[in-house]
Amino acid sequence: MSNIAVIIESRMTSSRLPGKVMKSCLGKSMTEHMIERVRRAKTPTQIIIACTDNDADDVIAHEAARLGVKCHRGSEENVMLRVLEAAQSNDVDIIVEVTGDCPLIDPDMIDDAVMVFQDSSVDYLSNLSDEDYAAGRCHPLGYGVQVFSTKTLADSYGRTNDPLDYEHVSRYFYTNPDRYRIKYLTAPEQEWGPGLSVTLDTADDFAVICHVLEALYPDFSVTDVIAFLKDNPDIADLNRHNPEQTAQVSA
Repeated sequence: MSNIAVIIESRMTSSRLPGKVMKSCLGKSMTEHMIERVRRAKTPTQIIIACTDNDADDVIAHEAARLGVKCHRGSEENVMLRVLEAAQSNDVDIIVEVTGDCPLIDPDMIDDAVMVFQDSSVDYLSNLSDEDYAAGRCHPLGYGVQVFSTKTLADSYGRTNDPLDYEHVSRYFYTNPDRYRIKYLTAPEQEWGPGLSVTLDTADDFAVICHVLEALYPDFSVTDVIAFLKDNPDIADLNRHNPEQTAQVSA
């Protein structure tokens, strides 16, 4: 059986909202909420938080230990290497890459992405397509899932020295479609939420996420979140249409 790990990129030194992954709602950090969500997925065999080796991230490492998940610490700037080392040091075969700013991640999306990846002859699978986002055939921002093998990530790391690739782990895959077999998953229509966002990047994002958690916790799906935001446009409008939010930014 494959060793399938959800690797969560996390750090305390976000420029827009420092310490965002440890902000608390309902008495739990955003990291704890995210781990609770990921643990509901059936396909992963382990969860790894990949944070930096900065002293500021000691609190993330302590939170990972408290929650009983693994933690790998590495370079802040070279996130690609940090994720690769996290996978290699834990004998991971298949990486499910998600970022720490997706605390409402849907576990069913993780399982669907992993199963399609395993059934397809592809090197990289993602539900983050710029074409689908432009057409509105997309989840709300904050539901990005990408799947690839550790072996393929190591191959891509050996082929680039571009700082942008180091910063955005999977960028080398989707900018080199002639080298890698790529598959994008289009969200089913009932999960479309163009213009909606539950990614955690700003104080307004945090407010929206807390409103969602306060209304829906503990058991909810992406369709529940969409319905709540559509029923509460005053909340959805708090962080709607941020021009910097695109599919590949979420990547």
